[in-house]
Amino acid sequence: MTLSPAWTRLSLPLFTVIVIVLLLPATGRAETWEIDWLELMPAEDLALLENMPEIEHDGDGAPLLPDEIMTGRVVPEMGDVEGRIPGFVVPLKTTQDMRILEFFLVPYYGACIHVPPPPPNQIIHVKFKEGFTLEALYDPVWIEGKLVIERTENDLGASSYSMVATGVEPYEE
Repeated sequence: MTLSPAWTRLSLPLFTVIVIVLLLPATGRAETWEIDWLELMPAEDLALLENMPEIEHDGDGAPLLPDEIMTGRVVPEMGDVEGRIPGFVVPLKTTQDMRILEFFLVPYYGACIHVPPPPPNQIIHVKFKEGFTLEALYDPVWIEGKLVIERTENDLGASSYSMVATGVEPYEE
């Protein structure tokens, strides 16, 4: 009598389900696409940024980026992309108990507040209905949701993209 391994006696549908479950990440959901900030910048803007002369910090005001990089051009393929992206929060709307409901997400700390704002294609206007709190504005976060091409402007800056977040969590690599 020959004994076969137990897995060979499983029915095909049950075996398929087991293989699929084992291939899923431990969280039980498929991996989410991580959006890179540079993917939001068209090639011509990226070339301008890479070839900028060194900025002189003379005078009282902060240095400004060239006008041609501040146009807010977008990458059409990034519209309606589901994913997540890390960044820093610039609060726009909070509750009385300091839960952040609406904010700009920016690629580096201090953008829009301490230094000139980044180009509009490097700012994402985010709304998060549930709200969240931060210990400090220098704490980065991950936001998750569908990226949309939509212009938003206010006193702090202008964004070329927006997102209704489905999740906000502390940044961890």
